[in-house]
Amino acid sequence: MLFTNVIRSKRDGGALSDDEIQFFVDGLADESIPAEQVSALAMAIVFNSMTFDEASKLTLAMASSGTVLEWQDLKLDGPVVDKHSTGGVGDKVSFMLAPIAAACGCYVPMISGRGLGHTGGTTDKAEAIPGYNTAPDFATFRKVVKDVGCAIIGQTADLAPADRRFYAIRDITATVESVPLITASILSKKIAAGLDSLVMDVKIGSGAFMKTPERARKLAESIIATAAVANLKTHVLVTDMNEPLGRTAGNALEIAEVIRYLRDEQRESRLDAAVLGLSAEMLIVTGMESDRDVATQRCDDAITSGRALEIFGKMIAALGGPSDFIENSSKYLVAAPVVRPVHATGYLTTVNVRGTGHAIIELGGGRHRVGEVLDLSVGLTDIASIGTLLDKHTPLAVVHAASDADAAQAEALLLAACTTGTDAPTIVPVISEILTGKS
Repeated sequence: MLFTNVIRSKRDGGALSDDEIQFFVDGLADESIPAEQVSALAMAIVFNSMTFDEASKLTLAMASSGTVLEWQDLKLDGPVVDKHSTGGVGDKVSFMLAPIAAACGCYVPMISGRGLGHTGGTTDKAEAIPGYNTAPDFATFRKVVKDVGCAIIGQTADLAPADRRFYAIRDITATVESVPLITASILSKKIAAGLDSLVMDVKIGSGAFMKTPERARKLAESIIATAAVANLKTHVLVTDMNEPLGRTAGNALEIAEVIRYLRDEQRESRLDAAVLGLSAEMLIVTGMESDRDVATQRCDDAITSGRALEIFGKMIAALGGPSDFIENSSKYLVAAPVVRPVHATGYLTTVNVRGTGHAIIELGGGRHRVGEVLDLSVGLTDIASIGTLLDKHTPLAVVHAASDADAAQAEALLLAACTTGTDAPTIVPVISEILTGKS
């Protein structure tokens, strides 16, 4: 089969056959199809989309391109469930959610990705913890999930390898924003992880790949329907990404905020709403609870009791990180040499979150190219929420940079991404919709 004919077919608006999709997936996995041809097909799909049948076949083929995990032999006493986000800036929810769900009796084998486009990556953030192994063998991964209740790792070469390569190429070729490709990328990894259930966080807004409610709903419905083909029960929360989530953005800085959150010391309101909403939905989708208020209270109790923090520390140690990381995280997390505030005046009214993400990339905290090494120390702290009255005492954010020149560039990008006004804006809720696939 000539792959140029496959590209040409999709370029001209045709539907790919099962054989063409399998040929493509095989070529992704064994790298027999070069990157330029992969990117050409990806762009053709962005322009001409895929049918539901095409997207489902692509999802299942990529899920089967490597190892598919099973958990039945471990005789776990709770459901195997995970959460996945379509990405944003400052989204460190996974690090709180996984131990919270584990404290409530779930088992969470979370296989995460690296930064994609302007968004941060969970795997990159985990690597800010010294010694933490984001690529353990599957025997270790399974043991940690069984013994601790959760494990957050990166995508391995054995798990959905076709998606792993496709994901990296899409990241640098402006071919991310496609409903069928996002659906296939997310679900191929989750199906291969052997889950019982899944909760999806579909972001909407200036920092999301879905800009409008209509696009977000289309993606949510695509994910629920495609997951059903693989018997993976999935619920979707549509959440706001018109401003960064939490008070930090940047790898080590976000891990520090995770510790403060799980210690119940600092729980920024929007971040807290997202964490509790998604954690509670994990209990709902698995059938552990039927009432969302009860589920939310169970998740909150996991934080205030200290159980979630304890599990987080055990997970870090089990995956090679310091056994005293919780007590001494400031000693282990790298710090940037240049720290300076960015000031503006007036009420913060809007944020172009994509622009904020680009500021972090320019600091060295995100990638321009596949495989680029990150500066895990850089980013933003004290990020002001929309509606904050900014003045000389209350900054827009504090920049953490490797040099004064980098800090100045990030300051300019951040100021360009934000607008202020004399009147306080209307504040929108973090969670706008919950979709369960039920009529």
